[in-house]
Amino acid sequence: MQRDEKFVPEAGAIVVIGVKSGEYIGEVVEAGIPRSLVKVLAVLKHPEQGDLHNPYNPDVPMFHERRALSYTEKTNVLRDDMRPYYGNVPEYKESLQRAVAAELESLDRLKRWAERGLQQLEGLAQEYGK
Repeated sequence: MQRDEKFVPEAGAIVVIGVKSGEYIGEVVEAGIPRSLVKVLAVLKHPEQGDLHNPYNPDVPMFHERRALSYTEKTNVLRDDMRPYYGNVPEYKESLQRAVAAELESLDRLKRWAERGLQQLEGLAQEYGK
């Protein structure tokens, strides 16, 4: 997330926050520097699954399941990981469903890309072997 140099969180402000690999809309409950306590209101991006230190590697010792933060769950967020939110706050459950659908679509697209890449490389490997 880009840091807005002028943004100083205040209690009651509606913000976009990044937590692990998810992104949420929340309300600042307690403002502070460097951290503020934020209450989750909606999900913009569902957290990624797996080991964040080894992205796209399915062969890790522990493949993490990451759930989205719950409605009204409170979390401490660094000032650098929040920015102001402008607009209407979507209903939590609908936003969660949209975020999960977008993550599923993204993974499906990545899976199809990998399958096509494998097919082409297998063809090239056979051609190179001639």
